Parts: sequence; C-alpha cells; structure tokens
Amino acid sequence: MELKDLRYFTEVANYGSFTKAAAGTYISQPTLSKSIKKLEAELKVELFERSTRTLKLTDAGEIVFRQASKILGATDELSILLDDLMNLPTGKIKIGIPPLIGTLFFPEIAKQFNYHYPEVNVELIELGAKRIEHLVDEGVVDVGIIVFPTDTSKFDVTPFIKEEFMLYTSTKHHLAEMDEVSIKLLADEHFILFNREFALHELVIKECQKAGFQPNISYESSQWDLIAELVGEELGITLMPKSIYRKMDHRNIRMIKLTSPPMWELGFITKKDRYQSFAVRTLLKYVSKF
Repeated sequence: MELKDLRYFTEVANYGSFTKAAAGTYISQPTLSKSIKKLEAELKVELFERSTRTLKLTDAGEIVFRQASKILGATDELSILLDDLMNLPTGKIKIGIPPLIGTLFFPEIAKQFNYHYPEVNVELIELGAKRIEHLVDEGVVDVGIIVFPTDTSKFDVTPFIKEEFMLYTSTKHHLAEMDEVSIKLLADEHFILFNREFALHELVIKECQKAGFQPNISYESSQWDLIAELVGEELGITLMPKSIYRKMDHRNIRMIKLTSPPMWELGFITKKDRYQSFAVRTLLKYVSKF
C-alpha cells in the first residue's frame, strides 16, 4: 500500500467525485481511478458505491477514509516538524474555505501573505463550512475558514471579520424601493439560498423562524453568483452579507437594509492540541491583524 494511493483516495472522497477531484488536484481521472482500484484490490474491499448517482463511501470506505486521514496527517506533520527545525515559514498550508469567503476576502489576504512569505505554498480546498469543520477535525486541512458559531472544545479560533446581512431583491421587486425591511415582511416571499452544506443556509432559516415563519425555499445552490442571477431574474429574494453587493450587477439587484439584521461572523479554526507549523502560526498571526 502506497501513501499516494491513500492520498488520491481521500481526495476523491473529499470532493465526492472523480471528475472534481481530478480538476481540483490536477491529476488525471484515469490515474485516480487506477489508484483507487489498486487500493481496493490490496485491501480486498470496495471503497465507493458506484451504482448510485452520487459517489458515496461504503462502510469499508468510511473506515479506510478515517484511518487514511490519520496516516496522512501524521506523515504531513513529520515533514512540518522537520521544516520547523529551521524556524522558517516554509512548506504548504492546506486551507479549507467556503467559495463565498474566497470570493470576497481571500484574494487580498493571499496577495499580501505571499508578498511577505513567498516560500509558503497555500492550497485551497473550497467546500461548505460544515464540511470544512469536519476536514479540520480529521486533520485533512491545516486551517479552516468558517462561519461562527463552532465547537470551541474541538477547535482553536482566530476571529476574522463580522458584518451584517442584507436583503437582496430584483430592482423590479415590490420591496425594492424600501430603505429598510423587517424579516417578518418576507414570510410570503420565495427564498433562494445556499445549499445545506453551507452554514448560511441554516443561519437564514433560523432567522426566519425567529421572525415567526418557515421560509419558502424555491432554489438552492452552492454558487453565490448563480443565486445573484436568479434574484436578478425575479425568481426570488435572498439574504447575504453586505460585502457581496460589490460583486453583483447593480442594474438588476437592489440591496436593502434589514431591521435588526443577523450578523455574519467569520473566523479561522485549527484543531485543538494538533501541532501547528511555523507557517500556520505565521498565517494566523498575520490574519489576526488584517
């Protein structure tokens, strides 16, 4: 059994697709498939259910995934410990990051961090915040950027940014001319939300429930720009953080202030009691001042 086969297997499991794993890791799909089949032959088990529409781990696959994550985490940690003998911010940092956060904030952070620490290679894994918490807990990624709250008994937290949610409608929507809207007034509206892998999905639903109604969800997506386009086409409304508006088409979408708006709190998390490389510590120190 080779480490690269375990690594390829965990990548496919994390992406939930051979095609996405190949695109995300720059490894050909035939190479991934061949590696997984080799691993299955060595272990004498099937790792994935291939008969379903979506790729799922078998019971044996779940066990192998957990153990492979531990093995790869320990291997990576060995390299980190040796690198840190030099006390230099070098090596690779794996960061789990939701797509919306990556779009809004990370390019500037990455640019400035790379300028000061060019020897550090940053690998981004774009997934929903809930999935990212799991990957940090399993040691698959070094650092995760998530939406609070989180389990502080598992993770060390570095707060990053906090901002309010806004209402987004089509410019032709009946609420578009209002300066401020209460969430209670949205009870009869059709909502367009991030899907269930994203913390924002649950956050919006809870805010609606606090206002006394269950939101009528017409569409769900993992892409903020698709959500914005659907809103612009008058297919529903959405609630998203204020800063996303600068990325939207202002000709078709109106941003409206909410009365007592929910807050979007972001932070970097790392696994408690797990060794942090000098590069990771440098990154966390850097973003705490950003």
